[in-house]
Amino acid sequence: MKTFLLIDDHVVVRSGIRTLLYEIYKPSDIHEAHDGESAVEKVKHNTYDLIMLDIQMPKTDTFGLMELFKVKYPDLKVLIFTMSPENIYAKRYLKAGAKGFLSKDAPLEEIKKAINLILNNKKYLSETLMEQLAEGNGKDGDGNLFNTLSAREFEIVSLLLTGQTISQIGNTLHLQVSTIGTHKARIFEKLNVNNLLELKELATTYNL
Repeated sequence: MKTFLLIDDHVVVRSGIRTLLYEIYKPSDIHEAHDGESAVEKVKHNTYDLIMLDIQMPKTDTFGLMELFKVKYPDLKVLIFTMSPENIYAKRYLKAGAKGFLSKDAPLEEIKKAINLILNNKKYLSETLMEQLAEGNGKDGDGNLFNTLSAREFEIVSLLLTGQTISQIGNTLHLQVSTIGTHKARIFEKLNVNNLLELKELATTYNL
């Protein structure tokens, strides 16, 4: 019997995937978590064949979650399942240890393909991502400034774009407010923006 963990803050998404998994894998045991904290509790007490993880959830440091999985539970197989753009996020999460990156807009057959590949100890990469990786060994030639950010800086940008304040980001990432402020200043310098409005406009340009 296969055991799955769905980590997503949207009940409707979890319900849809749960139904799909029950249809494909009979019998199966499917657990759910709505944020990073509840996900960690589930992983502490259960063994999973596959985790399907969204990367934009309230009060959740998803890069930190991936780091925790990688260090404490190295055998965990994680499939990123998200609406966040592949060209911006995929390489970062694959580098962080994810076995695949899949859009929630993907056709049903593609979802099944991704799940089956990862369950069989393979990686899932979309054709688009494979082409990108083949073209430049992960080097981006599109002039995307967001690709100049470190993993931590990119994480902070992602949280800023969700509307979190410096203080809230500090709580989410367990860092001092002054540290977040320093990162923010460096981020604005790298992206050549002066305020949050300009950051949001730049992010929109790259469908972030």
